[in-house]
Amino acid sequence: MRSRLSAWRACFPSVKQVLAMLVVVQLLAGSPVRAQDEPDNSGNTTSPIKHVIIIVGENRTFDHLFATYQPKKGQHVDNLLSKHIITEDGTPGPNFSSAIQFTAKDTDKFQESPQSKSLYDVLPAPLVGGPKNAPISTLADAEASENGLSPAFSIFLTTGGTGQTSRTPDQRIPNVNEVLPGPFQLTSKTFPYDAYAASPVHRFYQMWQQLDCNVDYATFHNPSGCKADLFPWVETTVGAGANGKPQPAGFNNLSTGEGSTAMAFYNIADGDAPYTKFLADHYALADNYHQPVAGGTGANSVMLGFGDAIFFSDGDGNAATPPHNQLVAAGSANAGIVDEIENPDPQPGTNNWYTEDGYGAGSFGSPSSGGGTYSNCSDSDQPGVSAILSYLSTLPYQVDPKCDPGHYYLLNNYNPGYFGDGSNAYTDLNKNNTVFTIPPTKQRSIADVLLEKNVSWKYYGDQWTSYLGDKYQLNYGAVGAKSDQYCNICNPFQYQTQIMTDDAVRTTHIVDTTDLYTDIQKGTLPAVSYVKPSGWVDGHPASSKWNLFEGFTKKIVDAVKSNPSLWKETAIFATVDEGGGYYDSGYIQPLDFFGDGTRIPLLVISPYSVGGRVVHVYYDHASILKFIERNWSLPTITKRSRDNLAEPKTSHKNPYVPLNSPAIGDCFEMFDFAHPDFN
Repeated sequence: MRSRLSAWRACFPSVKQVLAMLVVVQLLAGSPVRAQDEPDNSGNTTSPIKHVIIIVGENRTFDHLFATYQPKKGQHVDNLLSKHIITEDGTPGPNFSSAIQFTAKDTDKFQESPQSKSLYDVLPAPLVGGPKNAPISTLADAEASENGLSPAFSIFLTTGGTGQTSRTPDQRIPNVNEVLPGPFQLTSKTFPYDAYAASPVHRFYQMWQQLDCNVDYATFHNPSGCKADLFPWVETTVGAGANGKPQPAGFNNLSTGEGSTAMAFYNIADGDAPYTKFLADHYALADNYHQPVAGGTGANSVMLGFGDAIFFSDGDGNAATPPHNQLVAAGSANAGIVDEIENPDPQPGTNNWYTEDGYGAGSFGSPSSGGGTYSNCSDSDQPGVSAILSYLSTLPYQVDPKCDPGHYYLLNNYNPGYFGDGSNAYTDLNKNNTVFTIPPTKQRSIADVLLEKNVSWKYYGDQWTSYLGDKYQLNYGAVGAKSDQYCNICNPFQYQTQIMTDDAVRTTHIVDTTDLYTDIQKGTLPAVSYVKPSGWVDGHPASSKWNLFEGFTKKIVDAVKSNPSLWKETAIFATVDEGGGYYDSGYIQPLDFFGDGTRIPLLVISPYSVGGRVVHVYYDHASILKFIERNWSLPTITKRSRDNLAEPKTSHKNPYVPLNSPAIGDCFEMFDFAHPDFN
């Protein structure tokens, strides 16, 4: 009987085998594996940290905020002050020439490192950006528009207007037409910290060009040779992109609307960014943390979830070619000829005015045109590609560009493939939609790993609830209860089929920040929390202010600390998506075709990161993924994602540059688990 039973059992898979086969089927189908019958692994960590909160602001480099920061005795920070580029009062220091800026010529093919350069005598005038008057007039309207601030900070939504016409020399800056050709202090008696300021260009090919990376410039402390000496030149020659249009007649340094905005910094030693300074003084600050992609919000937000770039596909996981001088949205009000492939080669007769690059024009009820945001970086004949690949090939270590054949990768900002309700945004022809949307992707993200290993997570998007009732965001910028400044391009999981098309997964794991405050209060916070503020308070220059992001962060920190049991096992990572195009003097380690880019701030707030330490290990957004994976004993996302990179090895003579490049840390160095302080 037993032999017959054994033979019968052999014909059928075991429960474990069935589960394993289901996992394979689900992976092949692109749907998330939910380990509902497995034990919750959220508490199974390798450190005392049971909850990670990742708060992501907008568009500030390390030097832009920490230029004059002085850490506590015994700590060193790498910034403009420590390098003697500036003095504590913000004026030029003895090494000011090491950050000096150049003008250049590029009239034929895109040059990642132009050879025809000349020194600026003075910077092109920094220009006005942001609202002339504060966007909200009363405190009551401010509090009705955004719930992520305490009353002490809500008032800042009603203050700080520029009082000037945008795209003109900013008269709040002393001697605005005579600024020396390097970093300059933004704030003064006439330009308070609370004021709105202009936003520099932050796009892919522009940033590579601004960084001016060339191994001929390499030094011991800067072996990649990225001089970062062309920021104003790129701002004033192409700015945020041509959108395929010819260069305007009478083009000059004012035409792009920026001037030398990128060179501005706050003076934290003189009272700017006070809460940021408080956090740095009391917790752990990383002065070698980088945006992972050259360019802007979309691609960098994707990297924070995927550890990789995503590519244009047929919507079913297969690589495809984006629209290239062809009709899109036929039969709709948005129909038009667009070119979504980047071409940073200068238009004939211009200096660096890109042929095709921009955010796309038209749409939202009018014919679409322009575009440009994808590159097939596996093909060196594609515009702009060869210059970057050639540079990478000259580095003293081997760099895999991570460019699969025939894949066109997202380099800048396009709307994600799904609306908040899980419907397909790429195929939606409503006149209020935009054709500049990336097709849904089936690539894997950290969310897939967390679901498969049954580790709890949520993405808390500020004003997500408003967005669910306003999928085309017609109320974007509205004041009061209807306010919808949710950032769709900031949510990496909104690009992803296996998350967005599963109703149970989507509605459970993507929620509003109102749920965050409730979860903190009740002690029901998941293991991993992504938190994105709304456009009101994300700190993005021109549309927001850094003091508003400080207020948003403070509310979360204070709430966690008010729950002692939660505080004892929580780490808050406060960073930004990318540097916003501001200048930074830090070392940059090229990891692949996509980046890294400039340094950005990272503060880790927890009982295990107290004391005002400054950590020099090389990090980027994938380091947070590595922290999550190590802390919860998880596998990497894919075989090619950046979380596979080695931990940096350095010498005491230069702790900022990995000897085993390409390498990035896992952020465990931000903690001292042996010496917590629970107060």
